[in-house]
Amino acid sequence: MSALFALATSLLWGLADFGGGLLTRRIPALTVVVVSQCVAVVVLGGLVVATGAWSEWGPQLWFAVAAGAVGPVAMLAFYRALALGPMGVVSPLGSIGVLVPVGVGLLLGERPGLLQYGGIAVAVVGVLLAGGPELRGAPVQRQAILLTFVAAFGFGAVMALIAEASTTVTGLFLALFVQRVTNVVAGGSALWLSVRRGARALPEEGGFRVVWAALPALAFVGLADVAANGTYAMAARTGPVTVAAVLASLYPVVTALAARGVLKEQLRAVQAAGAGLALLGTVLLAGG
Repeated sequence: MSALFALATSLLWGLADFGGGLLTRRIPALTVVVVSQCVAVVVLGGLVVATGAWSEWGPQLWFAVAAGAVGPVAMLAFYRALALGPMGVVSPLGSIGVLVPVGVGLLLGERPGLLQYGGIAVAVVGVLLAGGPELRGAPVQRQAILLTFVAAFGFGAVMALIAEASTTVTGLFLALFVQRVTNVVAGGSALWLSVRRGARALPEEGGFRVVWAALPALAFVGLADVAANGTYAMAARTGPVTVAAVLASLYPVVTALAARGVLKEQLRAVQAAGAGLALLGTVLLAGG
């Protein structure tokens, strides 16, 4: 069951990243983050009220607050790194954040079997290759690498923190709600500061109408991201964190396949090989 939850996480995160990537071609990235998370807050707020999840309030929610504060910082660092490029190096490097929750699991005493260790190694290599690393061509700026590592650490920290933020299903609803409210506050503050510095919050052409027309897609991105956090928390609670984290980090493969199916982007040989290795690693992890 843990493996299924983790694989669902990778599917949801992969689709959310794909949708968010498409939206940022027309709408400023910070606006995409803030609006999508606002939709998530409204939906999660309804779930919290309907299920009486307020009764689960407790000190563990500070983990959700921390996850909500770290998430936007990681996302902004990642977008900035992608802008500096090259994307073929930045994108796969961002997935090394999986080492954070895996390290936490090992520190907490988890000891995967030999077959699972092999699956972890194979899956991580597959994810890195699936991103299509371009090790030739334009040199990578030192700032881009630094920002990528900041983003990767942030993504991994969110995975580790959200796994500790609840112990029940209703508590998970409340934890995700608190995380998203914090996301909106942090992201909204960053958006306000960027506008004060002269950046645009709305597209140059179409303005608010473009954002309004994209609201269903923005809602999908926000809700898929929320659902992914929820399924990851379930995966980490029902099985080893070391295994759940690696399986959940297969989302770059999903993003690449979505780009192939929707945008007709051709997978390079290294990406196809990476996808194959990621799937092999999944089989080893599930079989272990």
